[in-house]
Amino acid sequence: MNRPVKKWTYQDRIIAPSLLAADFGRVRDETSRAINAGADWMHLDVMDGHFVDNISFGPDIILAVHETNDVFLDVHLMITRPDHFLPRFIAAGADLITVHVEPEADHDVSKTLAAIRAAGCKAGLALNPATPFEKVEPFLGEIDLLLVMTVVPGFGGQPFMEDMMAKVEKGVALRAERGLNYHIQVDGGVGTETAATASKAGANVLVAGSSTFSAPDMAAAITAIRQA
Repeated sequence: MNRPVKKWTYQDRIIAPSLLAADFGRVRDETSRAINAGADWMHLDVMDGHFVDNISFGPDIILAVHETNDVFLDVHLMITRPDHFLPRFIAAGADLITVHVEPEADHDVSKTLAAIRAAGCKAGLALNPATPFEKVEPFLGEIDLLLVMTVVPGFGGQPFMEDMMAKVEKGVALRAERGLNYHIQVDGGVGTETAATASKAGANVLVAGSSTFSAPDMAAAITAIRQA
């Protein structure tokens, strides 16, 4: 499939349903359903059972989505050694690849971000709830997206951690102070009410799993989150 040509800015409200909440027996159809319901991006959570205590899927699932749906693929690598596995996700069709700043991810963050960008992808950097914001500050000039986790990563269905909005607000302030241009994404427990909280704090990319794929009317759910 051809990659999308639309250019998003951090002034745009972007809704990214998480494939983790979809029916894994119908991945391609579920992606199409999300696109038809108004999704802007598809968020793909890759978990290896080491960096987080769960296993999801790998490059083959991303390739299946890429080959059958013309949608921006937002790939979140919750894995150790993302630098080692990076070429496989690039080849699978990722448009944006987000890696983690925590030392448990076991990679040179700057080199990994540079490799992502050199491959023609957008580069994101994530921090977990327990990680101080200061850990991402040295890399803000090297990213296209800052992901603030609003749950402990690994499993869906957790409640939104509102105290993480201080990190979102810090990301907004430093973006303005340094003249940078990155998106700010939140992931975990996002529904209509929490989307409003995140948007007010300054997040513009909202990852929504259960609140979209499990909704009786997915299009209505996406619209409600977008307008929150």
